[in-house]
Amino acid sequence: MGTGLLCWAALCLLRAEFTEAGVAQSPRYKITEKSQAVAFWCDPISGHATLYWYRQILGQGPELLVRFQNEGVVDDSQLPKDRFSAERLKGVDSTLKIQPAELGDSAVYLCASSLATAVQRHFPPVHKTAGLSPLYQLTAAF
Repeated sequence: MGTGLLCWAALCLLRAEFTEAGVAQSPRYKITEKSQAVAFWCDPISGHATLYWYRQILGQGPELLVRFQNEGVVDDSQLPKDRFSAERLKGVDSTLKIQPAELGDSAVYLCASSLATAVQRHFPPVHKTAGLSPLYQLTAAF
């Protein structure tokens, strides 16, 4: 009975460790006015060399904006470089900036990380996430 309890306690501790791991992203929600600057921050899973920023416009699947391998940009072909910028310092956390913001920028902005470098530009329809509220929303200035 003593070993059974010890094994159960060990499994609970292991489970707690895995449930706390994940990508941290802030702010969770952001509402701003047109022409203001917006910045998002992402802290990837520890040890993950590859970091991705995605944008998901309402009713569409996520699209890759930029992919980093350590601190270097590997693919930013879909990043609107006139107003968007992204950086990853020292291969750890990353920032995505929009300056100035426009009404068409309202979307969910997602950060992800991985050990491997496999990436999908467009997700199959089964991966669409219906019902997500925008992480970032613009309001017109009056």
